[in-house]
Amino acid sequence: MMDERRMVRVSKYLAKHLRHQPERIGLTLDASGWVEVETLLRVAGEHGFPITMPELEQVVAANDKRRYVIQDGRIRASQGHSVPVRLDLPVVEPPAILYHGTVARNLPSIRAQGLRPMNRHHVHLSPDRETATRVGARRGVPVVLVADAAAMHAAGHEFQVSANGVWLVDHVPPGFLRFPG
Repeated sequence: MMDERRMVRVSKYLAKHLRHQPERIGLTLDASGWVEVETLLRVAGEHGFPITMPELEQVVAANDKRRYVIQDGRIRASQGHSVPVRLDLPVVEPPAILYHGTVARNLPSIRAQGLRPMNRHHVHLSPDRETATRVGARRGVPVVLVADAAAMHAAGHEFQVSANGVWLVDHVPPGFLRFPG
């Protein structure tokens, strides 16, 4: 059983190399973001960050956001990539309301432009206020925005949901957002 600090370090290492900079350690993700587990473990060790299979399995299983998926001897991040990948998720009808956690300093831009993916492929929305609050709290005092997903869907916006329950959409125009206060 790994201690909490090691779990966080392994999880951050995985995020960096499965979502953002695989080339930094010589990993090549396939078009859908997958890489062989054996390759990941070998390359991580070669680059001074050895990870054991039990550690990897524990991080994947214990991650509260289920950020990673292991399937058929391969691993990928569930979403949040800044490198080009096709997650091949089906387009689905969203719940009526979804939530987005942010901080107050981002509100002027969001009021003007809506929610944009920034350096990622999609805007991430949460199915509940609690999750959105935790997401916003990573950057300061959280502010939770409410997205009228039903109206967006009716207007032709396409939604996908990742394996860990994060809702993905290309953009949320400001007219579909409710701001606090």
